[in-house]
Amino acid sequence: MTLKESWLLPEGIDELMPEEAAQLERMHRLLVDRMQSWGYQLVVPPLVEYLDSLLTGTAKTLDLQTFKLIDQLSGRLLGIRADMTPQVARIAAHRLRDNSDVLRLCYIGSVLHTLPAGQASSRNPIQLGAEIYGHAGPESDMESIQLMVELLKISGVAGSISLDIGHVGIYRGLADFAQLDDEQEQALFSAMQRKALPEIESLLSSYAINEPARKMLVALSELNGDVKVLDKAKQILKDAPESVLQALETLNMLAEMSQQRLSGIQLNFDLAELRGYHYHTGVVFAAYQSSSAQAIALGGRYDDIGQDFGHAQPATGFSLDLKKLVTSFPKPREKRQLISATWSSDQSQLDMVESLREQGNIVVFALPGSTINTEKTLIQQDGRWQVVDTGNNTRG
Repeated sequence: MTLKESWLLPEGIDELMPEEAAQLERMHRLLVDRMQSWGYQLVVPPLVEYLDSLLTGTAKTLDLQTFKLIDQLSGRLLGIRADMTPQVARIAAHRLRDNSDVLRLCYIGSVLHTLPAGQASSRNPIQLGAEIYGHAGPESDMESIQLMVELLKISGVAGSISLDIGHVGIYRGLADFAQLDDEQEQALFSAMQRKALPEIESLLSSYAINEPARKMLVALSELNGDVKVLDKAKQILKDAPESVLQALETLNMLAEMSQQRLSGIQLNFDLAELRGYHYHTGVVFAAYQSSSAQAIALGGRYDDIGQDFGHAQPATGFSLDLKKLVTSFPKPREKRQLISATWSSDQSQLDMVESLREQGNIVVFALPGSTINTEKTLIQQDGRWQVVDTGNNTRG
């Protein structure tokens, strides 16, 4: 590697410069404070864990996204976390299982992906999320959605926020009703994700399944839209198994609660939304900005993961990448005063510098042989240390 190349970062790995880093830290503090005001307790999982712990149960879907290395102490495989959600589920199952019947946890930290999640996506996002353990009803799903929207608004997301809401239990129940084998279910799942109606029809025509199941699966790919689509789905899926009808009822309950709790938010119900199908077990949701087709926050129910860690309990939550939001976070209205001071051993000057910093000012010492361009400087006049204008236009 040449000297020039040594400054390059790996593809998809990025870093934040001072202004963005300062914005990130302000947003970090504000969002964590808000989650804690809702009763969520902050936890800090480790950056690396034994691989078999990181990829327990449904978290095996993260295998291809996880960097792996050998622990020099134990000789066992370690993984660098690609998602903090399974780690928090482990903490909830083992470290805090006797805490209460309903447990709320939040977290923030860096994760690392072997491959970018999408076009122009970072491979080292900063993940923030919140999870609810111990409650299986739609109320906890609603709380997760509501908190996610509130955090996005605090983050300064401009324009309208729209929400896509689905339920993986609908497709899963219809696939069981059609008695699809694993290969057939996976092929149809792939076509459903792409909303490829001709391919869906072709696949279902080639399968030996009952006619009611075929009709409902064909219709499923087009069951998306505003709240009215739920009434349409109720008619089309009236002969579906009880599990499908219960999933549809859950979406209806969320729609009703959203009228009060998500006023002004555009809702879209997509009954063929299968994102995280092999991980999620119920409601799934995603937030979008009108200016982008990429989700800015994702969430859903994942009840099976508690059992994977030896303590079965329902779970729901969401996560987002702070790096995607850092440029939209409002800058502080009042900039802190930037003051320069000459390097000195005068104790009265040092006391004055400490006092200025405690008041929220930025005081930078000009080291011997160096100069600093600031609007204000600390000088001694009439036996007192005072802050005076320098005539420069630099702001802190």
